Amino acid sequence: MIGTHNKATRDAWLKDTLQKIPIGSRILDAGAGELQYKPLCEHLNYVSQDFAQYDGKGDEKGLQTGAWDQTKLDITSDITAIPEPDASFDAIMCIEVFEHLPEPIKAIKEFSRLLRPGGHLIITAPFCSLTHFAPYHFYTGFNRYFYQEHLSKNEFEIINLVENGNYFEYLGQEVRRIPSIGEKYADKRPTFIQSLAIKVVLSMLDQCIKEDAGSSELLHFGCQVHAIKKD
Repeated sequence: MIGTHNKATRDAWLKDTLQKIPIGSRILDAGAGELQYKPLCEHLNYVSQDFAQYDGKGDEKGLQTGAWDQTKLDITSDITAIPEPDASFDAIMCIEVFEHLPEPIKAIKEFSRLLRPGGHLIITAPFCSLTHFAPYHFYTGFNRYFYQEHLSKNEFEIINLVENGNYFEYLGQEVRRIPSIGEKYADKRPTFIQSLAIKVVLSMLDQCIKEDAGSSELLHFGCQVHAIKKD
């Protein structure tokens, strides 16, 4: 269904990309949170890192998880100052984290320090996102030009950059949120006619997707990036 493929598409890309990392490689999961992607790294030497200050409730504004368990982390530190030697990892992944960093470019510089030449960097982050995990939410998103600019300046070569979804998929996702957001922030549930209108809009967006000719250049869920540290 339109607007429901964001996470599934991203996770499928990540699983496929991680399988390209050689068996036994040492990988850092930077901003690992609850280690949800550790199962995809069974063929790798997995190390997790996070700043471990988010508790699930945050400042109780925007979207929160309610609970958040970070008791299984290997490293607790700032993502821009990870206590590991230079060139100590074969791969780094940083999944849906950049919007929560006050200084994401500094994180890229730290990844460059930590990766050996020829090492893999895997990043995903929203192009546009609702406020979540506040107060640790600092940016609404990153497009392809951010990665092309800052990865090249920090000794990385992009070998794969995919835009997840497109304008119509993104709108579909947000249209589906209208009932829950309306109830939470306006104490308003859609009437029968309004629910029917939502279905009509979703149907129109679904038809547009079938004829889409590149609307991801305007809007999409987020970029999925695989880069290599230059020799």
